[in-house]
Amino acid sequence: MSKILHIAPENFAGVPISFVKMHRQFGDQSRLITLHKTKLDFEEDLCLNLPLPEFKLAKLWRSKKVSENQQDIKISAPFFSPKNIFEEFYFNWSDGQRRALVDEVITKLNLSEYEIIHYDGGLDFYRSPNQALKWKKEGKKIVCCYYGSDLRSRGLIRELDQISDLNITSEFDHLALKKNIEYLFYPYDGSDLPVKSYSEKDRVRIVHSPTNRKYKGTDLIITVIEKIKKEKKIEFVLLENLHRSEVLKIKSTCDISIDQVGGIMGGTGYGKAGLETIAMSIPTITNMTSEYEKWMPENPFIVANNIDELYQKLNELIDDKYLRDEYGRKGQEWVKKYHSFESVNKRLKELYRSYGIT
Repeated sequence: MSKILHIAPENFAGVPISFVKMHRQFGDQSRLITLHKTKLDFEEDLCLNLPLPEFKLAKLWRSKKVSENQQDIKISAPFFSPKNIFEEFYFNWSDGQRRALVDEVITKLNLSEYEIIHYDGGLDFYRSPNQALKWKKEGKKIVCCYYGSDLRSRGLIRELDQISDLNITSEFDHLALKKNIEYLFYPYDGSDLPVKSYSEKDRVRIVHSPTNRKYKGTDLIITVIEKIKKEKKIEFVLLENLHRSEVLKIKSTCDISIDQVGGIMGGTGYGKAGLETIAMSIPTITNMTSEYEKWMPENPFIVANNIDELYQKLNELIDDKYLRDEYGRKGQEWVKKYHSFESVNKRLKELYRSYGIT
């Protein structure tokens, strides 16, 4: 039995807590400590509820940094550094403010007894990885797991990267951004998904549930949908600002899902929303680079990267129920094969052994 601790800025799409549940299912001891509460209703283990600056200037500053980072074409992941003396002051001040609480939690929960420390998002309790450096000196094994903008926009925390024993990612484009990183499908259970409804309808229901319209290309999707509405009997369901349980319930009544197409920010491929719909046997459209599409084993998604491709793929699915059923069956089987707790745990343990962690 291994003792595995996950530390994450937040419970990104419920993925960190899924890792913890997977570890526990196969006999390992595991906890998840999150710094900030997620805005979505995903389960927490222990959340420190540390505040984030939400005043107008802070939000504008974060948006500006994201915009600037997205305009830069990167051939490798950058290293993080404060943009100016004000940002440097803020991070130093923030690290100092949380130190007493972090020390209390480490002592109270005996976190120093854990042997493997997963930094989900590649970030320590602090912007400077003081605790990670201390645990490394004590012989702990350090694993950094990257999910998306942490590597693309913020960049690597240099000192943490230097002591990491294993780097993993669930984002295909990260393989080109960082040399010593391993791809790992993230664990997904799916036991909380509602049963798909197959009630007879005279209109094909198409669902799209963006958490961020720019990332998902929502405006492009709506343009195509409006065109098809003039030609065929369809119903478009746009889900925003709803609890996850309600989103899943509505999705289960739909025939086709669009995850993302041509978004101007973020990566390509699929996220938690796309995984949930194919797990419910709903054919799902998303965008992928040609390299990603060729690499993806037994790709269960319908790929559309622009308006013309989305229009074509939607029409094919709307007109052919058999095709929808085939993609639905294929997707459900694929999730079990590559994202199941059993499959991911087996691969992670192989990586642990290869990198001398266990």
